[in-house]
Amino acid sequence: MADEQRAWESVLSHLEGALLDGTLRPGDRLPGERALAADLGVGRSSVREAIRVLEVLGLVRTASGSGPTAGAIIVAVPGGGMSALMRLQLAASGFPVADIVDTRLVLETHVAQHLARSQPDLASSTALVEAMDDSSLTEAEFLALDQQFHLSLAEASGNQVVTATMAGLRSAIESYVTAGAHAVDDWPATARRLRDEHRGILAAIAAADEAEATRAIRDHITGYYDQITIGKDQHGQATAAESR
Repeated sequence: MADEQRAWESVLSHLEGALLDGTLRPGDRLPGERALAADLGVGRSSVREAIRVLEVLGLVRTASGSGPTAGAIIVAVPGGGMSALMRLQLAASGFPVADIVDTRLVLETHVAQHLARSQPDLASSTALVEAMDDSSLTEAEFLALDQQFHLSLAEASGNQVVTATMAGLRSAIESYVTAGAHAVDDWPATARRLRDEHRGILAAIAAADEAEATRAIRDHITGYYDQITIGKDQHGQATAAESR
């Protein structure tokens, strides 16, 4: 069985490949969670995560319950820019980590500034930070919530291109973030700092302070990156795949 920490990525790659080569087309229904999990040798939670990403990209729609209308149905195929973004998801593991971090800074500082100006409802982002207060969370669980927090901010911005790009980079971001966590000497202290920084980002947005929101998210991203790369001979030159 695939490593649970990465299993959802293998499901996503499988489904993306089927969409790109035409095996899956609009109107097709995905196999049920149980069947798909069994076919790919992963847990059902990994299947749900992969489908959630495809739903964010606007390629599938899901319906709860049972019967012929339940589950996930393909509503669009990737074309043009969306196809490029899906190929980005597949290729991102080969990008240098430093390039991924730079791209995050461009996207997420823009998002923070926009949110401070537009003041959307950030209840889901706040709930994610509160969920991260659970001291029983493993590193992997904490960081999964962390990545969802950042994606939730992009989603709140309403910019579909930014959201899709963040979703496309998610596995690459998670790779370097998780690999770095394994090398942190005092993880509980780092987790507390990251939670505090998340709250600082939300506070700056709520205060409509665009400059502070931008600074807070920039320092948050670069601070963790600097923490996990300091002292390395080839600073930031590893690829996301190599950081796993």
